[in-house]
Amino acid sequence: MKQLVCPGANGLLNHRMILLFALATSMSAAEVSAQALATEAQTPTPTVVTPAGNSQTEERIQQHRFWDKKNDWLFAGVGASRTFDYFSTLNLRRRGDQEILVTNDLVDNHAAFAVVEAAGTGVSIGASYLFHHYGHHKLERWTSIVHFGLATSGAVRNYCLKTAHPRTTP
Repeated sequence: MKQLVCPGANGLLNHRMILLFALATSMSAAEVSAQALATEAQTPTPTVVTPAGNSQTEERIQQHRFWDKKNDWLFAGVGASRTFDYFSTLNLRRRGDQEILVTNDLVDNHAAFAVVEAAGTGVSIGASYLFHHYGHHKLERWTSIVHFGLATSGAVRNYCLKTAHPRTTP
């Protein structure tokens, strides 16, 4: 396995990606366990009639609409990072390097590869919606944040790789 070094960087880029992934998964695991403990500790309380508006504002503060401004920006960021990844992968292939996550035939079929990138964005939005639907609002946001970070770092990695030069024998 060849080591991939980003020009101008100190150290291996792979180690940074692994560290980023480990950090993201450990943070997500902590959020899941914290949410589980919080829901177990809650006991149903009888509803108390309060002056109009007080309970509704508290409810709106705790919950948000799925298509709110924050999610709009997060989903736009995921879409932009997937687009960045699309063009960086095409650049990688034009320079003669090999794609490692999907087949080269898929990447070379530009329309099919664009559909795969768009589907990745759709899956991310769908996963966020599932978290939103079941009340895991922090995980809903973190899904997009982690996806944005990983797609962007993958695209940067593609641009940092050296151009593959075919071997010529004299």
